Amino acid sequence: MTLAAAGIIAEYNPFHNGHAYQVRRVRELTGADVVVAAMSGNWVQRGEPALLDKWQRAAAAVAGGVDLVVELPTSSALQPAHLFAAGGVQLLAAAGCRWLAFGTEHPDLDYDRLMAHLPSDPTTFKRFDQTYASLFQGYLQSQTGITLNAANDILGFFYALANRRQGDPLTLLPLQRKGSQHNDATIAATGQFASATAIRTAALAGDWAQLAAVVPAATLERLQRDRLTAWADFWPLLRYQLVSSDVADLHQLYQLSEGIEYRLKRAALPAATFADFMHAVKTKRYTYTRLQRQAAAVLLQAKPAEMLTGPRYLRVLGYNATGRAYLHQIKKSVGLPLVSRADRDWQRGVGALDDRAGAVRTLITGIDQDYGRIPVMFPDSARLSRKLP
Repeated sequence: MTLAAAGIIAEYNPFHNGHAYQVRRVRELTGADVVVAAMSGNWVQRGEPALLDKWQRAAAAVAGGVDLVVELPTSSALQPAHLFAAGGVQLLAAAGCRWLAFGTEHPDLDYDRLMAHLPSDPTTFKRFDQTYASLFQGYLQSQTGITLNAANDILGFFYALANRRQGDPLTLLPLQRKGSQHNDATIAATGQFASATAIRTAALAGDWAQLAAVVPAATLERLQRDRLTAWADFWPLLRYQLVSSDVADLHQLYQLSEGIEYRLKRAALPAATFADFMHAVKTKRYTYTRLQRQAAAVLLQAKPAEMLTGPRYLRVLGYNATGRAYLHQIKKSVGLPLVSRADRDWQRGVGALDDRAGAVRTLITGIDQDYGRIPVMFPDSARLSRKLP
């Protein structure tokens, strides 16, 4: 029997009840045999280190109902929305998915109408969606009357746009978001859904009683047991990079231009904490998210040539028995080289940036991230509370 797959582009930072609900809805609405998640690796789109590493998050996702998790590489994950979306669509299309499901505040948005009113000059569009996101949103509102204010509405539009630009390989399935808004900072006293932002805050504070209501048991076990990371852990490493680097060298890194490299270097030595550093470098021109991505580019020594390539391989992070059967089905037709075990050639070649992203995390946690690691496997993902390895 040929297995049909539905895809989700995600970060699972961490995997929570809203994600589990989405996976169930995708199965119900599509009848898909397999749910594939293209998941950010050790660094996420907001320019932050993931709370848990990519293997721990893949394990929680498979325990929560996802059949196959592949890595959205750093070159796509640590990007503005349009490049994040483009990388995810490319990965899921390469993996043979039929559908792309995504949560959005307004699932009835007219994506065709929005796309029809984009600036015709590609350089103008690049200026809008990469550097001046608010101007871009204002432009679409003035042209169409449609306002894209909510984070997931914006991301959903870029999924639709990436899919169109890649030849519409996927059928779009917008789903009504369940529960809290994207950036809600607190967990409600009642209810089973909360934002990932609130969940991360509670996890770093060790507030397990609040978390128990809003994340699957497998995720809670991970959060209680495994090493959690935030920018504060990486600040000494970033600070050293900035203090010891020449401005000319910083200028060669991804998106460090227009004088921001001087500002970052100047602020590093006086700032005792990462929060102090962010406060010192913040301007009206740069959002905190963009500044965090620039900081990550410094820490990872990410060059433009590495960051603008898009996915060049399909890295398998985890699966259950169904996901493994699907991998066997697509192994001869997959649209990108399939990587189940990272070797030295991968480290020195197409995987060099992801290897550095993992190595920096290893300095903090002591857990190897790439060389020799094989996918995590759970034969039965339905048992959410079983002991995780």
